[in-house]
Amino acid sequence: MLSFSHAKPSAWWRWRPLQVAMILLALGLPLALTAWIGGSDAWQRVRQFPLGILLLMLFLACLCWNLNAARLRLMLGGRAGPLGQRGALGIELASKFALCATPGGSGGPATLLVLLAQRGLPPSKGSAVFLIDQGCDMLFFLSMLGGLVILSLVSDVNWPHQTLVQSALAGLVACATLVSLLVYQLPRLLRARRFRLTWLSRDRRRRLARGCLGFRQALKVTLSLPPTTLAAMLLLTTAHWLMRYSLLYLAVLGVGGDVDWVWTFLTQMLAMAASQLSFLPGGAGAAEVGVGSLLLPLMAAEQAAAAVLIWRLISYHLYLAAGAPFFLSYGFRLFRRSPSIDGPVPEAKKEHP
Repeated sequence: MLSFSHAKPSAWWRWRPLQVAMILLALGLPLALTAWIGGSDAWQRVRQFPLGILLLMLFLACLCWNLNAARLRLMLGGRAGPLGQRGALGIELASKFALCATPGGSGGPATLLVLLAQRGLPPSKGSAVFLIDQGCDMLFFLSMLGGLVILSLVSDVNWPHQTLVQSALAGLVACATLVSLLVYQLPRLLRARRFRLTWLSRDRRRRLARGCLGFRQALKVTLSLPPTTLAAMLLLTTAHWLMRYSLLYLAVLGVGGDVDWVWTFLTQMLAMAASQLSFLPGGAGAAEVGVGSLLLPLMAAEQAAAAVLIWRLISYHLYLAAGAPFFLSYGFRLFRRSPSIDGPVPEAKKEHP
């Protein structure tokens, strides 16, 4: 079996016509939705967007990239050789490009493993790094979800469809609690015959078991880190997501809207969760419709459409534009360094016919 460091490079960065068409559709869909929902007034809002707020959003996006790069360096701990902030930032942007350019973000983890393997880190250890990263994100969102539920119950919040939102949050917390209990007892449940789920095919049962075991391993590896390392990683994770999820709030302010920051955070969290059902890269379509539908009760249609467009330009299109040069550069280096699978066999291997 070929390792990542000797894999055929064209299989890693080759683009098929369908993938290109899906990326182009994902890039153009926000523009089409803006014109459909807000019309010409939405474009007027976009043209009048304050330059200062736009620069602040760009600064926050760049800061988020650097926070993730610092977290990557902390997770690696020197196991992938000397890695400065610039090198970690290149890996971060290349991985984020692949994440945003593939449906469901499937290309992100694969790209990260390949780039770490090129630095001498085996795929098994690279997978552990990815699991730690996902574990920190899960801990943050579970904590924020619990905090939002408590806030909605103990304070007088003024949210649209408040009862429905509170019920949805309570349901999410209940599901998260149930999933946590199931994950804790997962090895025992997988061995029990009554939980074999015979109504599913064998392949689907295996995929479900692998997903649940991966989730459990991510939390286990994350929580087993040294306390100081775990605290530093959670601090970087918290700062990253708070800044990343403040982009929509700034976009709303820029178009003249008046929406609570907590509502914009909740809007993004619910919409991005729903965007996982989209077959387009970056959750295109589902993300815009989800965020727009939750903003419309609080602001005019042209304001909501303009805010969603600017938010997506910074949180999605900018990631593609910034990460593409790094992705192509790493892919070109991999193509030059890796031996061709179909090429001649080295002389050392011809001695034993």
